[in-house]
Amino acid sequence: MGRVLFRQQRHTRQTRFARNAGSGGGVGSMKKISVVPENPQYRIVEIFESLQGEGWNTGMPAVFVRLGKCNLACGWCDTDYLKFGMMSLSDILGRLKTYAARNIIITGGEPTIQPHLDTLLDALKAEGYFLCIETNGLKPAPPQIDYVATSPKACYAAKYETNCIAEADEVRIVADGDVVAFCENMERKIRARHYYLSPCEQNSVMNIYDTIRQIGLLNSRPDASVHWQLSVQTHKWAGIE
Repeated sequence: MGRVLFRQQRHTRQTRFARNAGSGGGVGSMKKISVVPENPQYRIVEIFESLQGEGWNTGMPAVFVRLGKCNLACGWCDTDYLKFGMMSLSDILGRLKTYAARNIIITGGEPTIQPHLDTLLDALKAEGYFLCIETNGLKPAPPQIDYVATSPKACYAAKYETNCIAEADEVRIVADGDVVAFCENMERKIRARHYYLSPCEQNSVMNIYDTIRQIGLLNSRPDASVHWQLSVQTHKWAGIE
């Protein structure tokens, strides 16, 4: 099967985010060195092949690598990110080779807090995979990533005042209340190609009407600089994983 890439064009830059390389310290300065095991272990909730159900790449075949643990605790989260097992890098690569899709979606939980994430991503890039990450945007996305989908959480708005990525391919915000002001703030903080508002599902009920209403408010602003769109979890409607 030929390689299937996400519809988004690749970026031509060498890296997406500038990293602090350090400026060299004076007397007494120390640099922490992280020792990576030869075959590191990762917190894996699940690995499965399906179709992307949200955002710009809806419908694209991909293998989802769901990592355990998160640095937030949203009350409406539909992912049991605390139930995970440990899996070695070699076993992960072996599992991925059993699938046809060449697009990998690193999701969670929150992928950016996973130990030795760079090692995993380097190995995936060496195998020629197209890499997408789904992140809450509190930490920078690794430079190996080809497509960044960030979902800032309005219920943790204060955190994004001091910690927030500056660039992504798409922004997806869950409408868990009145989030218009939060969306406006994320427009200023995150430069992206696509901006989405998604309904919040609680007790099997989605607030689709209110989500559409808020999209209308955002797009009808006289000074609107971006266009917001609706993103729903189409994979749930289609009955696929």
